Amino acid sequence: MDDTACLQFFTQPTQAYHRQYEALRAIFIDHRSQKEVAEQFGYRYLALRQLVREFRQYCSDMGSDESPFFGFLDQSRLSIGSDSKPNRKLPIDGN
Repeated sequence: MDDTACLQFFTQPTQAYHRQYEALRAIFIDHRSQKEVAEQFGYRYLALRQLVREFRQYCSDMGSDESPFFGFLDQSRLSIGSDSKPNRKLPIDGN
């Protein structure tokens, strides 16, 4: 079975939030360098560093049981990202 399309779904995501998630996962879980990850996912190096900084800040402020990528939360508790829909969980803005 040819899983090329499945592999590309994770290694070359096309949606912004998915790309952010996979880039952060590569840094924190796979322990890859930020320069390497920036190149793979099409980020400028400094933009990826900012994304990492915002994600670390988010995690320290919100705890590990809330996600900037999945679900919903009170918008007033999250300062990063931008979205005009009320009460919708905001993604980290890293690009």
